[in-house]
Amino acid sequence: PDRRFAESRPAKQHSRREIESSCMSNRLSWIEQELATLEQQSLLRVKTTRESPPVGGLVQVDGRQFINFGSNDYLGIAASEELVQAVHHTIGQVGFGAGSSPLVNGRGTLHRKLETELAIFEGTESALLFPTGYAANVGTICSIVGPGDVVCSDQLNHASIIDGCRLSGARIEVYPHRNVDRLAEILAQSTSFGRRLIVTDGLFSMDGDIAPLNALCALAEKFEAMVMVDEAHATGVLGDNGRGSCESSGVENRVDIRVGTLSKALGTFGGFVVGSESLTRWIFNRARPYVFSTAQPEIIAAASSAALKIVVEQPHRRTELLNRATQLRKQLLTAGFDLRDSNSQIIPVVIGRPDETIRLSKHLMDCGIYVPAIRPPSVPAGASRLRISLSYDHKEPQIEALVRGLIAKV
Repeated sequence: PDRRFAESRPAKQHSRREIESSCMSNRLSWIEQELATLEQQSLLRVKTTRESPPVGGLVQVDGRQFINFGSNDYLGIAASEELVQAVHHTIGQVGFGAGSSPLVNGRGTLHRKLETELAIFEGTESALLFPTGYAANVGTICSIVGPGDVVCSDQLNHASIIDGCRLSGARIEVYPHRNVDRLAEILAQSTSFGRRLIVTDGLFSMDGDIAPLNALCALAEKFEAMVMVDEAHATGVLGDNGRGSCESSGVENRVDIRVGTLSKALGTFGGFVVGSESLTRWIFNRARPYVFSTAQPEIIAAASSAALKIVVEQPHRRTELLNRATQLRKQLLTAGFDLRDSNSQIIPVVIGRPDETIRLSKHLMDCGIYVPAIRPPSVPAGASRLRISLSYDHKEPQIEALVRGLIAKV
């Protein structure tokens, strides 16, 4: 070819979109490096696809069926016929989307019905629904404390509580997990603040232990602090009537604010807060995640009402669940596993290092058993674990297979 012609050809013209895309790619180049670092540390999460409803303690993930010990469907009702029928019966009457925030367009009649049922179930004056349990915690905390106030939070509280504390603008004092003595010292040194709040998980989601609620309530009464308990993992499971850790600890009348979720033992979706009528009216007006979120579809409220009925009418589900959990803990403790202080349906098998935890989780998957590997930031560094979530749906042969799989790798 003619060299002079080749040298005189115009350079390729890049479109404005290509140039902008290239610039954006350069500005985000750090992401690939950070992802690589997470992978090296065995902390990278990957997407999987669940291809079946949670039925019979089983789940199909990415084309394989497993015995499922990763679900929070503690009472085994998420795919129950009662919930399915409630949705089928209701959707033709109310459609699907709510259209707007409850403050703008009003809450639906089924929302109001569920709130009434929740208040009756919890033995409180009032209840207020939230789009999610996460929103319920963030919104409630931010509406009751702010700058000039202090909030005392357990070290192992759920991320939604931690984020609510941070967003509130209040002074945050984190006390060591269930350390009542340290909490007393903090409260004694916090007399200059306005409102004081003690906030804790009732049943801790990663350790499976229960907060020392009697002692916390005694400190609250001594130092004139409010008490808020997140019952997310305890609602439907703990207590004679399934109301949670406050009921099982006998402190319902001493706790100012209780938050719960519909998405775990009740098998649906959403969160709620229960307490006095004045409390829920205040949160209704001041909780930003509530004020600025579209209400959940009413068919979810219909399913949740059906789930609540199961909790009330079928107490054997939680009784049998907790009995199985007691037996499983005994077997794993005998085998030498570190279960922390779990005394519930949540049983952590603490391994320590993330890579070792992943290896054990993969070994169990090879055995047809799904138990998620929980790593930082979900748990503290050095405390990676397998988190066993028992369900009423689990049968004895499934639990025995889990024990065999764990012991075989020790």
